[in-house]
Amino acid sequence: MIRPVLHQYQIGTEVTAFSTTRHGGVSKDNYASFNINYYCGDDPNDIRTNRENLCQLLGIDEDHLVYPHQTHSDKVAAIDRQWMDSMSTAEKAISLEGVDAVMTNLSGVCIGVSTADCIPILLYDQENHACCAVHAGWRGTVKRIVQNAVLSMENVYHSQASRLKVVIGPGISLESFEVGDEVYDQFAQAGFDMECIAKRYQKWHIDLWECNKMQLTDMGVPESSIHISGICTYIHHHDFFSARRSGINSGRIFSGIMLK
Repeated sequence: MIRPVLHQYQIGTEVTAFSTTRHGGVSKDNYASFNINYYCGDDPNDIRTNRENLCQLLGIDEDHLVYPHQTHSDKVAAIDRQWMDSMSTAEKAISLEGVDAVMTNLSGVCIGVSTADCIPILLYDQENHACCAVHAGWRGTVKRIVQNAVLSMENVYHSQASRLKVVIGPGISLESFEVGDEVYDQFAQAGFDMECIAKRYQKWHIDLWECNKMQLTDMGVPESSIHISGICTYIHHHDFFSARRSGINSGRIFSGIMLK
C-alpha cells in the first residue's frame, strides 16, 4: 500500500480530523499524487486506488468514506444509520448531489469535503458525539454555509455553538485571493464587515479564513475554540492542490473528520 500523507488536527481524543496533502497516492500530472475526487477529471482507477489506501489507513470499509458532489450551495446533509444501511449506492449519490456540507453522529464513518483553494471547515461536538465537514468557497461563504452547518447541528444533534471545536483547514489566503469588484460587492451586499475581511492592493483581496471565523464567533463559537491552519494552498501548491495554480482539471484536497 502507498500510504497517504495526512495533515492531522488535534481537536479531541474521540475524533480523527485531517486534510490530505498531494503526497502518498498514485494519481498523475496535475492530480499527482493523492486525489479521491471523481468530479475533476482524474483517472477513475487512480482515484479508486487512492480511496482504498485512505480507507485502509483509517481502518474503515470504503462505503464508510462519505463526501458529496459540491456545487457551492449552502445545503447540509445528515448521514444517519438509515442513510448508511437502507439506501442504495445510486440513492446515496443522488442525496449528496449539490450538497456542500455533511454531518453525522455515527462512529467509524469518515465524512469530508473536497477543496483546492476553497476553505474546508471541520466542526466537532464532543458532548453530543457529532461532527460536520463544510466546503466554504467564496460563494458558500457569502451564503453563510458555515452558519447553516452550525444551525443544522443544533437542530439535529442538539449541539451548542459554545461547545464546538473547529478547524479551518488549508485554503487560499487573503494575500493570494485577488477578486474583481463584483465579488467584493457580493460580500458587501451580504452585510459583511469589509474593513475586517478585505484589503485593497492593485485589486481587492478577500480573507475567507477571517470571514468564516467571524461567522462562527457570531454564532457563539469561542474564538479560542477555532483553529486556523494558516496554510495557503496557492503559496504551498507543491504540498496542497490549488486550482488557481493548476486549473480546475487538477486534484483536490480531502478534509475529513471521523468519530471514534
